[in-house]
Amino acid sequence: QTNVQNSSPRDRDGGREMKLFLITTLNGLTLAALYFLVASGFSLVFGLMRNVNLAHGSLFLLGAYIGYEVQQATGSWLLAVAGGFLSMAALGLLLQHYLFRFLEGQELRQTLVTIGISIIAADLMLAYWSGTTYQFEIPDALYGAIRGIPVIKVYPIYRLFILATAIVVGVALWLFLNRTKIGMMIRAGVDDRDMLSATGVNVHLIFALTFALGAGLAGLAGVVGGSALSIAPGEDLRYLLASLVVVIVGGMGSVAGSAIGAILIGLTEQYGLAYSPTYGVVYTFVIMVVVLAVRPQGIMGRSA
Repeated sequence: QTNVQNSSPRDRDGGREMKLFLITTLNGLTLAALYFLVASGFSLVFGLMRNVNLAHGSLFLLGAYIGYEVQQATGSWLLAVAGGFLSMAALGLLLQHYLFRFLEGQELRQTLVTIGISIIAADLMLAYWSGTTYQFEIPDALYGAIRGIPVIKVYPIYRLFILATAIVVGVALWLFLNRTKIGMMIRAGVDDRDMLSATGVNVHLIFALTFALGAGLAGLAGVVGGSALSIAPGEDLRYLLASLVVVIVGGMGSVAGSAIGAILIGLTEQYGLAYSPTYGVVYTFVIMVVVLAVRPQGIMGRSA
């Protein structure tokens, strides 16, 4: 108490500024983790397979709604996460088999069709779940805050859980794409699908499984993100735009690039809100413009 009373106003202001900076940094990293969870699936579909799926945000929101219904029926948050992932993976499998396989290489048609799907899906979700905001009940182990952290004192456990989840998913995706036979087949099929098909590999099946994984990650992110924030109409468009920016900045088809892009966008968004709220949204697109001007293929993207 004596130290606090004897401290100068400059010291107290400096302590508050440091606390604000550290909290903003953690908020930026945890927001980046959520963006990465959504963008990682989008990177697989859009960046790696070159399928323009602008209904990816709808998969995020629909997975969140289905996860919410699963939790209401079972009382289990873990089953809600599984429900969001598996339901969207199944839907992604259907989309790839019955739609995208017939639109391969037709980016304009893919864009128009998936925009139409997202509009229809948004209206159907609004009709069924209405405009009500829904909130998940997270497990007791993830509820509350960690105390005793230097400078910032306390911080929500669940936000740190999102960060840890994103790290696990990112490492698992990188290992899957670079250290497994299926991952190598996926990358080979993207580079030269005719040659891969000539070796006897079922390219359509490989791509369908990849699309299902990307869609499933969107559903998983819907439940995880909805547990941190909320589920409401309009979240599909928000996370679709975030995914687009992250993939463009980080580089098409690169998991590491998506992570870097998510960190840049998440931190920029939070720093902007904390220190310059009037122009906070602008900074995100400034980063995208600068990256495209200096390195059009993205930070970790490959040259065409």
